[in-house]
Amino acid sequence: MNKIVVQTQDFDLNTEVSLARGDDSNIGAVVSFVGTVRDLEGEPIQKMTLEHYPGMTEKSLESIANQAQDRWPLGKVTIIHRVGDLQINDQIVLVVTTSQHRQAAFESCEFIMDFLKTQAPFWKKEHTENQSKWVEAKASDNKQKDRWR
Repeated sequence: MNKIVVQTQDFDLNTEVSLARGDDSNIGAVVSFVGTVRDLEGEPIQKMTLEHYPGMTEKSLESIANQAQDRWPLGKVTIIHRVGDLQINDQIVLVVTTSQHRQAAFESCEFIMDFLKTQAPFWKKEHTENQSKWVEAKASDNKQKDRWR
């Protein structure tokens, strides 16, 4: 069963990895990815605001997790994504995948992140000392996603 959560509060990597691993003796690989708020080149970020479309966002994340489970023999998938105002170095997103073997866990985790960045309904606004601007989708993110087709 997938764990899909959109929340304002931070998450604990160790706790979430432990929950995903559980007591399943068939799991031989647990892969996690944590995305954090990073500074811009040039002008430092004061904060980042993340917004989403409640209900639709969770369905989108569940669909992405299900697509990964259709492609690879996975145990559990965890996706936690934060919303609201975040500061530099704050955790934004966590993806955890479990499988019997590492290749499935690694590839599925990367697949989920590639699709999350391009298909999940999140909007990011970067605030600097001089301006606030919505972050546009990057062509490189779509290129990463397209390699899975």
